[in-house]
Amino acid sequence: MYQYDEYDQKMVETRVAEFRDQVERRLSGDLTEDQFTPLRLMNGLYLQLHAYMLRVAVPYGTLSAAQMRMLAQIARKYDKGYGHFTTRQNIQYNWIQLKDAPDILADLATVEMHAIQTSGNCIRNISSDQFAGVAKDEVCDPRPYAELLRQWSSFHPEFSYLPRKFKFAVIASAEDRAAMRLHDIGIEMVRNDADELGAKFFAGGGMGRTPMIGPCVREFVPADALISYSEAILRVYNRYGRRDNKYKARIKILVHELGIEEFRRQVEAEFAHMHPLDLDPPRAELTRIQAFFAPPAYEPLPDGFDDSDPDFKLWADANLHPHKVPGYAAATISLKPVGGIPGDASAEQMDLIADLAARYSMDEVRVTHAQNLVLPNVRQADLYALWQELDAAGLAPANLDLASDIIACPGLDYCSLANARSIPIAQKLAQRLAPVERDLGELKIKISGCINACGHHHAGHIGILGVDRKGVENYQLLLGGSGAEDVSLAKITGPGFDENGIVDAVETVTNLYRKRREDGERFVDTYRRLGMDPFKEALYG
Repeated sequence: MYQYDEYDQKMVETRVAEFRDQVERRLSGDLTEDQFTPLRLMNGLYLQLHAYMLRVAVPYGTLSAAQMRMLAQIARKYDKGYGHFTTRQNIQYNWIQLKDAPDILADLATVEMHAIQTSGNCIRNISSDQFAGVAKDEVCDPRPYAELLRQWSSFHPEFSYLPRKFKFAVIASAEDRAAMRLHDIGIEMVRNDADELGAKFFAGGGMGRTPMIGPCVREFVPADALISYSEAILRVYNRYGRRDNKYKARIKILVHELGIEEFRRQVEAEFAHMHPLDLDPPRAELTRIQAFFAPPAYEPLPDGFDDSDPDFKLWADANLHPHKVPGYAAATISLKPVGGIPGDASAEQMDLIADLAARYSMDEVRVTHAQNLVLPNVRQADLYALWQELDAAGLAPANLDLASDIIACPGLDYCSLANARSIPIAQKLAQRLAPVERDLGELKIKISGCINACGHHHAGHIGILGVDRKGVENYQLLLGGSGAEDVSLAKITGPGFDENGIVDAVETVTNLYRKRREDGERFVDTYRRLGMDPFKEALYG
């Protein structure tokens, strides 16, 4: 896990002092809200429906036990006793008082955390695979490269005021567990035919008002040129991105309007111009960073564990992921209890997870883009004891990638941009489908309360979008999306539904799937084979 050096620590402490002065001037009336808004956004502070919301960065989703304890402390001391883990691998607090914001940032700085670049038209928190470093199928640990990108992009003067916000994802396996191609820049670490390590670059992906899948810009960029190639893409975007219309300001619009061939030509020209300037960091810097991500001291252990307890076996079958080291497993902690709020964790739960990470997972926790948590380094011999403690705390739903493992944004319960509530829909759907979810198998349901798509509804096998229809909440149903390596965008079925109707509609399409599926088919496979028409017929007659 990366540890701050003197520069990192000074950077966040200086920002805390600067923001403390800005908050004091806002509270005294020396700054108007219009003057203060861009300053607070640079520090991850939003003004929502009921209070300020603070978004805290969790770079590439990796946390220590001490950092998790601090997140619990902030929830208890400054919020209403909980936090909300997001699809960007961050955590948000929804009930922050402005006067407390500088103190929160100061507390975060004591455990090498911050809220810098979690909002605004800049490069946002860089996300990655929650199983990075422990997955059997990766060609390398992608986190050192994500950290390199974080250091390069933090306060980068050329990219601090981009046409719009900008999101990176970095993975290192063919299985995409981070929705990589739905990012502004997606990077897959790969090896070429000569077994050299490099990166496959995608650009122009994204969801929101105009969802698009990022096309490949270059099949192989040498690992030593990862930063300069990223900079070449951003320079082209920064040069031509639409600052006159925020709805057309994302890089996906530029790639679409130029066409991938012309966009690629311009990026390659920029890269050729930059490469001789030797802007990439020296190999020694990458080596320094990689040392922080060296594998921990694994013990030589036999594979296998006793799963004779049927309840434990249910959890183990659903929530464990194979580890690259025999005798270990990565355990997903579901934050999706049936009837609960997806992604929420109480201060008490966060404290417990920190303790479990220290005792069972070599002091490490991961945040997933599906709003769950992972203990990445658990001895298989400890799994049963871990499960018992999770179960006692209500943290052991055995529902990973099942119907009740729903992604949902905060929606109109909190967000000033939302048109409709997301949380009640998620709760009702989980309750409706939980009794049959094991029969349904893998089913990724994703809900957004507005077109900004913070709930990733375009990437759901079943997606739900809340809209405002003449002052009434209405819900569009979408089918056939995926954020994985079989990436696709969901399509709208037809007219929307009210709050109860959308729950009935999802049940209708899942019932049709159960009737029409073939052996081994997931919901999304059956949809792709049958097409939209049978589902529309079942929904609308």
